[in-house]
Amino acid sequence: MSKTLVVVGQGYVGLPMALRAAEVGLKVHGLDTNSATVSALNSGVSHIDDVSDDDLAAGIANGYEATDDPGCIANADVVVVCVPTPLAAEGGPDLRPVEGAARVIGEHLSPDTLVILESTTYPGTTEEIFAPLVTRGRFDVGSDVFIAFSPERIDPGNATFGVRNTPKVVGGMTPECTHRAREFYALFIDTVVEARGAKEAEMAKLLENTFRHVNIALVNEMLRFSQELDIDLWDAIDCAETKPFGFMAFRPGPGVGGHCIPVDPSYLSHRVKAKLGYAFRMVELAEEINHAAPDYVASRVWSLLNDQGKAVNGSNVLLLGVTYKPNIADCRESPADPLAARLASWGAKVSYHDPFVPQWSPRGSAAVLTCAPDLDAALAAADVVVLLQPHAQYDLDAIGASGAKILDTRGATMTAPTVTRL
Repeated sequence: MSKTLVVVGQGYVGLPMALRAAEVGLKVHGLDTNSATVSALNSGVSHIDDVSDDDLAAGIANGYEATDDPGCIANADVVVVCVPTPLAAEGGPDLRPVEGAARVIGEHLSPDTLVILESTTYPGTTEEIFAPLVTRGRFDVGSDVFIAFSPERIDPGNATFGVRNTPKVVGGMTPECTHRAREFYALFIDTVVEARGAKEAEMAKLLENTFRHVNIALVNEMLRFSQELDIDLWDAIDCAETKPFGFMAFRPGPGVGGHCIPVDPSYLSHRVKAKLGYAFRMVELAEEINHAAPDYVASRVWSLLNDQGKAVNGSNVLLLGVTYKPNIADCRESPADPLAARLASWGAKVSYHDPFVPQWSPRGSAAVLTCAPDLDAALAAADVVVLLQPHAQYDLDAIGASGAKILDTRGATMTAPTVTRL
């Protein structure tokens, strides 16, 4: 296959896609500004959970090459941008990485190139901000160059759905842009879905994550009053899930984490307020509830210690699993961070165990913690153990049978009398 692809950003989105494209015969340049990352990738060392060194070696054999030289854009048929969009101080996305990538592309762009933005952002970004920086007034979109948006749908740690079999949504600035983007992704993705345009594709991503954010907030709030009313919400959810239509199960937890759920809905909320002048109340309420979830967990820890006649101040609290989801090493926006901060502010001696995280510095803290070397010893020494992520490497039955006082925030299958569900 003669097409040359440049993927800007070699993180958890860009690298898996680049390797999948190389697998079907595209010549792929993985462009990244971090020279250390580029060097490691070309040496066959992956920094992404979902990409093993063997996967990377196969990609290199298929024609993948990492680079920090943007000159490769000049010879590209397709450029895909997969850079991060962190939350800015005012609540919207920090578009500086997107703007920087667009400027670099604009400096090297050749006619007839397809440029696709995958970075999550608010509706209108592709047309209003990204495209003008790419074209620089030199090209007409839809005839000289072709620009589209396609939301990333990478789910780290998901062994069932990956780049190939997760349907891809595409929306171009013109029908021809959409058509070309669909044809490109169809080369290596099983199902490609055309949106009406770029703004609809941008909205689709935010709708997906806002849906999850709001429904998680619903059960997190129901958990609080269910506990006070002596109702087992976990059992109620299991029962409701037996309905074969009209219901999708969401379960409570210690908070939301990762880049998507705690961040992406804020982009839409910020856009609505800035553009239209009124609030997206559903998102704001969901944010309030989910951001308060770690404090609720801390209050339950306080209660469990109080039942033992112990103060939080001076007690040993062990956190199990400090990543934002099970079976990965990613700690971005993990609810373990605010939980650890709250417990520490009360004087608790916080320790942790996580097979994926050898060292951990809770966000906002200068302290660098080291994973407890002996889980059994850590369980025995703890006054309260908080299960945050039920990693597959944990023997939950053995943990439950250890005799430790455990607060289970995930509704795991531990039935020992010393285990309390959140």
